[in-house]
Amino acid sequence: MHILLTNDDGVFAPGLRALRKELMKLGDVTVAAPAVEQSGVAHTITLWSPLVVKQVEDDDGSNLGWSIEGSPADSVKLAICELMRRPPDLIVSGINHGANAGINVLYSGTVAAAIEGAFFKITSVAVSLELSEHFDFPHAAAQARRVIERVLASKPADGSLFNVNLPARSRGEAKGVKVVPMGLGRHGEGFERRQDPRGRTYYWMTYTPPREVPGPETDVTALADGYIAVTPLHFDMTRHDRLQEVASWDWGG
Repeated sequence: MHILLTNDDGVFAPGLRALRKELMKLGDVTVAAPAVEQSGVAHTITLWSPLVVKQVEDDDGSNLGWSIEGSPADSVKLAICELMRRPPDLIVSGINHGANAGINVLYSGTVAAAIEGAFFKITSVAVSLELSEHFDFPHAAAQARRVIERVLASKPADGSLFNVNLPARSRGEAKGVKVVPMGLGRHGEGFERRQDPRGRTYYWMTYTPPREVPGPETDVTALADGYIAVTPLHFDMTRHDRLQEVASWDWGG
């Protein structure tokens, strides 16, 4: 099996390196990831500037992979189209430094990289680790590998897309795995108004991850309860259930 590994925290991020070691137990791993952190860029692609690419080494001098001066989606697209001899069998994005659950999925560069892989009809998995004072990436990587093994054992259709959120180890061992929908509620967002030394006003975004959200169980609530949250996703944003209704409206034609 040939695996393409990427992320949005940058090619030298500890989460990517830890996951690479675990994925090497499943097959050959090619790394193609942004040169610098790209958190929150969603599905940005680069159109008006060149994508500078170079091979980079790991701490031991061995080849780590490709560093790409672009977004996570750029990295996956370029790897498949130009850098790899053949398309990978699996694409994994992560481990992200912080959860990508609920509406954060829409902003996430980590998830966007996996979506880009699914565009190419390749099974793709995004992996994120709940925010914690001390990230235990080796432990999280081992959990992620086991989840990915179960995904592969189930032989999903080509282009299947999964979002995996892992609970922080500081809250204890994960209670298990729950397959849950993406949470859609807004929560804990705002801006703090400040002034810089020259008297200019600026705003700093604030965010408080929820622990209890009323309503059905979602990736947000499952993660808060200490479970690994697995959510199958798709990128078709069409409201198929409304096509016939909207088509019946008077469009003046």
